[in-house]
Amino acid sequence: MLESFADKVLTWFDQNGRRHLPWQHNPTPYRVWISEIMLQQTQVTTVIPYYQRFMQSFPDIQSLANASSDAVLKHWEGLGYYTRARNLHKAAQLICTQHAGEFPTTLAGVEALPGIGRSTAGAILSLAFNQAQAILDGNVKRVLARYHAVEGYPGQSAVQKQLWAHAEQHVPPERNAAYTQAMMDLGATLCTRSNPACLLCPIQTDCQAFKLGRPEAYPAPHPAKDLPEKQAVALMLRNAEGEIALEKRPPTGIWGGLWSFPEFPDEQTALATVTTQPLAIASLPTITHSFSHFTLHLKPLLVDVQDLHAATDRIMDRDSWLWYKAGTEFSGGLSSAAQRLLKHLTEEV
Repeated sequence: MLESFADKVLTWFDQNGRRHLPWQHNPTPYRVWISEIMLQQTQVTTVIPYYQRFMQSFPDIQSLANASSDAVLKHWEGLGYYTRARNLHKAAQLICTQHAGEFPTTLAGVEALPGIGRSTAGAILSLAFNQAQAILDGNVKRVLARYHAVEGYPGQSAVQKQLWAHAEQHVPPERNAAYTQAMMDLGATLCTRSNPACLLCPIQTDCQAFKLGRPEAYPAPHPAKDLPEKQAVALMLRNAEGEIALEKRPPTGIWGGLWSFPEFPDEQTALATVTTQPLAIASLPTITHSFSHFTLHLKPLLVDVQDLHAATDRIMDRDSWLWYKAGTEFSGGLSSAAQRLLKHLTEEV
């Protein structure tokens, strides 16, 4: 009997698969869920220390649900794509209120949680419950696009539909958790974006892209598109004690829920909000931050004020503002812009 696609992948996994990753030990639905969210658009080596710290502070759904948003975002600081952390927090609270603290066990139930799509839901159910669910993360898309020589960019709906059909076609009737991990490992270690190790691949004899002699042509890359560029001024108010005023950003949008500096379209608009006579005004070097959909050029404007509580008419809601001494421990999550600018101030002192 000829080995199926899944048989070949599982045989390879049994000899070469990764088994040292922290979320692979005691793979409860909660532990798998946290890892799958952290691994979205983030490398394994980057995720591991974040995952370990996160699990130490929030070892179960209840502890995550009960945590403050500041505490959750603090643990996510530097990992990027903060919507993931906000959705984790919200989902944990929903699981506690709507599912009696038990993680859902159906595809529809998992997909209904904030921040979880079809592939992530399938991965959780497969890895945690050994359910026969297909997944289609970046690694799996690459493996299947090459094996079946699927033309086109995977982000296009027609191409994605083809890839889902192939993903479901190859799901084995058993050992689904191992198969799901094997597909992730195959894409991460052999069927890499560049310089794939085709000669070591367990499925290369039937891989259409390999037969064509151009595996790196699949899948097609994202169509080139110039990102728009935006300019803004960050207002950094500093009092006589050397503390800097931080503003908590709204819960949604860029750096949502993190502490940062208020932004304005230009210096004139920023200074117009200062309600006390500045002692000094200084422009700091512009920093550039690239987001997925635009590039931000942020010009810091450092304004010294005498009064500890003076600042700007934007400081109306005291709960969304605080004074912070650069270089000291901070319990909340800081935006990457705030981290860079505060580090610059600390180095200048």
